[in-house]
Amino acid sequence: MANDYMKYVNLDSGYDVSALLGGTVNAGGNMLSDYASIKNGSYGKMMKAYCARQEAEKASASGDTAQKLTLMGSGADSLKKSAEALSDPTLWEKKKIIRKDEETGKETEVEDYDWDAITKAVKSFIDDYNSVVEQAGNSDTQNVLRNAAWMTEMTNKTQKLLSKIGINIGKGNKLELDEDDLKKANINTLKSMFTGHGSFADKVSRKAGNISRAASSAAAAARAKGIYTRNGNYSDTLSRWLSGTVDQKVGEKTKEKDKNLDTIKQAIDKMEEKNKEKKE
Repeated sequence: MANDYMKYVNLDSGYDVSALLGGTVNAGGNMLSDYASIKNGSYGKMMKAYCARQEAEKASASGDTAQKLTLMGSGADSLKKSAEALSDPTLWEKKKIIRKDEETGKETEVEDYDWDAITKAVKSFIDDYNSVVEQAGNSDTQNVLRNAAWMTEMTNKTQKLLSKIGINIGKGNKLELDEDDLKKANINTLKSMFTGHGSFADKVSRKAGNISRAASSAAAAARAKGIYTRNGNYSDTLSRWLSGTVDQKVGEKTKEKDKNLDTIKQAIDKMEEKNKEKKE
């Protein structure tokens, strides 16, 4: 399989490097089959690129760019931080607050929860959550999709409790906040949802961490997935043919079929015919 793979990775350059892996040397492959190619490091670079390509196919079997995946990772990191902010004990402590009577204008100091701060923290969490869901829904990277799907499934299972604190699941698995219902919610219910190990916020934080790591891993693979050529550049010829995945997308729940292997074979056959014609 390695021979077949390496035989076609450099179709654009015209070199057959299968000889280095035990195949037959042709006229175009003499340069790479020469001892000098091993001595100057070309062979080692080729093998490193081949291994990197294998990792790239595992981590990102489709077409997400490194830039897109980096943004996904950043969005997941933001969600993790906003989820952790909700777990801050000081957010759920009573504080001395100055309240003003709208009719008389009289100000009174009372001890109560800072609902403005709580609402702001919850809104930030929901905004980051929805951003991750949207980004993941537009992703073609299997591990990102899988972890985002687990997160939304976990949220769906918590729907009844969420509705008690003014949070509902809307279109595309995104969260919607009713601020009035949030401020009317039982404070103990809010604390149980957002603080402590195993709380909703804690579970989302862990899922966000998984998404971030999956995106970062795929981004690194995407940057390294090129194939080393004779000019020291990287060719993405096969990645265009071999890309594609069947996976359920978050939000729209759409599916995309893998590319037909027969089509790939036909493309390779055509390239072989062209190379043969050039030699004749």
